[in-house]
Amino acid sequence: VRLVESGGGSVQPGESLQLSCKASGFNFRDIAMNWYRQRPGKEREWVAGISPTSEDTGYADAVKGRFTISRDNINNILYLQLNNLKPEDTAVYYCKVVNVVEYWGQGTRVTVSS
Repeated sequence: VRLVESGGGSVQPGESLQLSCKASGFNFRDIAMNWYRQRPGKEREWVAGISPTSEDTGYADAVKGRFTISRDNINNILYLQLNNLKPEDTAVYYCKVVNVVEYWGQGTRVTVSS
């Protein structure tokens, strides 16, 4: 199993980013996927999740209405669209899959600052 995140960067408040997570080594289209983040000095927290067919999605209250999770089951890519970013969204963002055991990517850093 391999998960590789990308798309992070430094932006100003109100701007947008799209994060990607390229997955390999398992049947991506059959498994729910999740995004987590770890803000400075905080525990890692769940951000959003999506069912295998994209029928169901869920979001943490802090990001609801601003972030959108999606997936491409042809190319095995998980996305997280981050809109109207706030300084408190500054974090390392990770994708996670549970395939018997948990697998995490290396993370991609998002910094929101004016």
